Amino acid sequence: VQLQASGGGLVQHGSSLRLSCTASGSFRLEYSAIGWFRQTPGKEREGVSCIYTSDSLEYYADSVKGRFTISRDNAKNTVYLQMNDRKPEDAAVYYCAAPYPWASGTHSCASDDYAYWGQGTKVTVSS
Repeated sequence: VQLQASGGGLVQHGSSLRLSCTASGSFRLEYSAIGWFRQTPGKEREGVSCIYTSDSLEYYADSVKGRFTISRDNAKNTVYLQMNDRKPEDAAVYYCAAPYPWASGTHSCASDDYAYWGQGTKVTVSS
């Protein structure tokens, strides 16, 4: 499983940005929970938002609730993270990931439960 996060860049405080997570090969994101995580230097990787399969349940970290939205486009085999009203503390490297098979049904958004990571995409917020 190879995932790729893209869409990062430098944007102004309060602006919007959409990140994309795509998969290579035959892996279909629609059949997997997918999580978005972020990390800044010296800090642990944080679960930002996760979307699950059986019930379309979504998880958001408190710090992004009401501002970020996770969604799927199954036709494009892509999971998005729409980031609105961005704040300086949102600056980080963002990663998308798929969980270990045993964690797939647990509704977890903990990074330790995710096995397949893409390269990150850097998001920088200017004040």
